[in-house]
Amino acid sequence: MMATKPKLHYPNGRGRMESVRWVLAAAGVEFDEDFLETKEQLQKLQDGNHLLFQQVPMVEIDGMKLVQTRSILHYIADKHHLFGKDLKERTLYCGPSGVFSLVHLPILKIDMYVEGTLDLLELIIMHPFLKPDDQQKEVVNMAQKAIIRYFPVFEKVLRGHGQRFLVGNQLSLADIILLQTILALEEKIPNILSAFPHLQEFTVKISNIPTIKKFLEPGSKRKPPPDDIYVRTVYNVFMP
Repeated sequence: MMATKPKLHYPNGRGRMESVRWVLAAAGVEFDEDFLETKEQLQKLQDGNHLLFQQVPMVEIDGMKLVQTRSILHYIADKHHLFGKDLKERTLYCGPSGVFSLVHLPILKIDMYVEGTLDLLELIIMHPFLKPDDQQKEVVNMAQKAIIRYFPVFEKVLRGHGQRFLVGNQLSLADIILLQTILALEEKIPNILSAFPHLQEFTVKISNIPTIKKFLEPGSKRKPPPDDIYVRTVYNVFMP
């Protein structure tokens, strides 16, 4: 019996669902999409008790209806071995001093890297909904935060261990979300990695992983940068 493909419920654009598309694609998982275009479609999901908090993204997968972006990402990453190799890597280890050791807990590192990157990604997600004058200011703000706060962390990590991945020398959720964020920023600020040679190398290497390379090619289910049509659709679906 053929397994049912995951089905994604969201407007036809990036938003908070794009990270889910990235992770599924990186894992080599085909998926279907049910695009929301009207308030009535959203209301139908809400009335059917399919949305725990009355919100999308929602993903139907393995007989469940998952909501909340981070929870969805965690489930998919866990299922497809993008969250640490084995139970030992997930076991909380407390050293003699009583301090939890990150060396023994790659999953915590992955989680911290992902959470930090998603904070930066959220600025990019909200950018199309700002007024035109504010959009220009926000590009400057995003660039400053990326260059001063976020990218130095990942540059140091990659320089420090000399490996192609952020954690455990294998592809993880942290690598996928970081690449997604870098490429989205480069669309607005092409030279944003100019001071980060290790991140430049990272971007090339991760982009060439076969499943990710396929997702980056034309014709994939990766969504284009948000345009006016997407913004209007979001307002049509979500605004009172």
